[in-house]
Amino acid sequence: MPAAPPYRVVQWATGNIGARTLRGVIEHPGLELVGVYAHSVAKAGRDAGELCGLGPTGIRATSEIDEILALDADCVLYTPLACDFDDVCRVLESGANVVSTRGEFVRPANLDPDVRKRVEEACARGGTTIHSTGSSPGFITEALPLVVTSIQRRLDGLRIDEFADLSQRNSPALLFDVMGFGKPPGEFGERRLAALRGSFGPSLEVLADALGTPLESVDATGEFAVTPRPLTIAAGTLEPGTVAAQRITVTGRRGGQAVNSFQPPASSEVNRPQQTPVEQSSLLTFCATWYCHADLETEWDLRATGWRLTVDGDAPLHVDLFFPFALEHMAERSPGYTANRAVNAVPVVCAAPPGIRTTVDLPQIVAALG
Repeated sequence: MPAAPPYRVVQWATGNIGARTLRGVIEHPGLELVGVYAHSVAKAGRDAGELCGLGPTGIRATSEIDEILALDADCVLYTPLACDFDDVCRVLESGANVVSTRGEFVRPANLDPDVRKRVEEACARGGTTIHSTGSSPGFITEALPLVVTSIQRRLDGLRIDEFADLSQRNSPALLFDVMGFGKPPGEFGERRLAALRGSFGPSLEVLADALGTPLESVDATGEFAVTPRPLTIAAGTLEPGTVAAQRITVTGRRGGQAVNSFQPPASSEVNRPQQTPVEQSSLLTFCATWYCHADLETEWDLRATGWRLTVDGDAPLHVDLFFPFALEHMAERSPGYTANRAVNAVPVVCAAPPGIRTTVDLPQIVAALG
């Protein structure tokens, strides 16, 4: 039987994640790169390989959307810093499917009704599909939880912990100006909490809907921990009494159901999950713990960068996933965790029925490595 022709793919945006998805498309045996859209005029005209650290491909980036729409692509990998719904609708109407690492399309019901209608109508006109995915949210909040809950017949609670050691992240603007490290502790602003609730809440709702336990509410809380002494990290210096760690918890609640939330086990007790009833209505929890150093005034359970899943049900589980490389390689290696899943999703999304499709709507994403 002759091999199926490769899917024709356009890479949209070539930032941190986009450069990695671009590389993934070029190296994928079942995908053919046919175009690159760059927001920056400075990148227009440059070879795609140059933009992602590979050799020449003969495909040059453009900042003209009409040129992209004329390529008759099967799929656009959409990875910009901000979502432009006008652009997305134009792409979908042109007949190109979209896989995005942005979170706007994780759960259609969470979109503004008018925006959702526009996108769905664009999909109908183009006969196309759009899907959002990535590592977090995405893999760790949907794909893996669906696997571990597949051996449950009763779920009392599921908690996802994310840990990120930022001590070697040389990004002062991000850590100090955006995230608030190195500043005196205060209250988490509603805008910050709303952003995390908006990022992870829809993903938890997709999971809950799939399990037949729809959430009644999703809320977010935050807390800080400060350093008792000066700390020097790659991004600069944290003075005593300033923020060195922060924890944001997004909780999906379902009233009237007796369920547990958990305190994670200590590292020496990895085979003995400790279950501590906290709130009787929390069903799904995502907790992000980001820290610049372990030297804190308050004792926090800080793990190496990675994830932990704790499942309380009739088949309880505890799963630890850590990144097995040195922190100084984090900037180089971590984008692949988000980008690779998006690249691997292209054939699945191209074969899906038109519309906004969630993780649950699609078959399992399997990587074609040969």
